[in-house]
Amino acid sequence: MLPEGDNKTPPRPSGASGADGGGGREVIFEFIPMGSSVKASAIDVATGIEVSVVGPATPSARAELQRIALMKLKQRLAKGSTSQPKPETPPGGHTGGGIIV
Repeated sequence: MLPEGDNKTPPRPSGASGADGGGGREVIFEFIPMGSSVKASAIDVATGIEVSVVGPATPSARAELQRIALMKLKQRLAKGSTSQPKPETPPGGHTGGGIIV
């Protein structure tokens, strides 16, 4: 929390930038270099929902990765909280992926 009367904006994480994600939603973009690739994440500030895409680490690809991440975030937000129900526990109560011999 900033002290009263301090109009400075709090610092953002390295590689992050904010933007209006459309519909009045604030979105934070983060770019993390990974060798010859970069991971671009888009985070909706209101819900904390985050999506990521990976692409080439070229300066010309950054805007395209940001656009794709934003589209992916919008699709995820459109789904709302209607996530898939968890599968029921199989007979025997085992939920692992091993083989019972």
